[in-house]
Amino acid sequence: MKSRSANRQFQRARYVEIREGPLEDLSHYLEVPNRFESRTVLDVHQGVEGLSLSEREIPEVFRKDYDAIEDPGRWPREFDVSRWVMLSAFRTARRVGGAIAAFRSPGVELLEGRDNLVVLWDIRVAPAASRKGVGSALVSRVEDWARIRNCSELKVETQNTNVVACRFYQSQGFRLSEVNRDAYPGRPEDVQLIWRKII
Repeated sequence: MKSRSANRQFQRARYVEIREGPLEDLSHYLEVPNRFESRTVLDVHQGVEGLSLSEREIPEVFRKDYDAIEDPGRWPREFDVSRWVMLSAFRTARRVGGAIAAFRSPGVELLEGRDNLVVLWDIRVAPAASRKGVGSALVSRVEDWARIRNCSELKVETQNTNVVACRFYQSQGFRLSEVNRDAYPGRPEDVQLIWRKII
């Protein structure tokens, strides 16, 4: 029997239409921004039971625009995206989110050279559609796409500064597996967090 929370999530997700499209349509996908602001960050702790996180307030609001840091328009030129998938989420005719997943793509280090791993490369939800089941629907569709390709694990990268994303991945059943404090030269405020989910 589903919990009330699971039922609410299912009801919200029913009103989201997920469409698969070619990466040539990336400019439309990018109509949904990928940015956030936070008044807290996550500190990482290593204990006997593994990695854990604690939330800490910071003196000034932290803001980040992922698309300004890394131009997504370069992805098809930098990587073999022939085995990637681009999903767009719609409510009625309005685009409210999207996700891109990478699979068997040489040069993508996050894939570890494995054939049974999919990387959730990008996920975004329009601010007006936040907390309405869009992100969950996108992750669910990526999982289905990965299983069809005989993959058993989903992996995603984020940072300790993106508290909302970290809490979202936890809610979707991802576990924190790796921490890299030196992943982003020039951005010492960011600690790389790698999340994994067996699917």
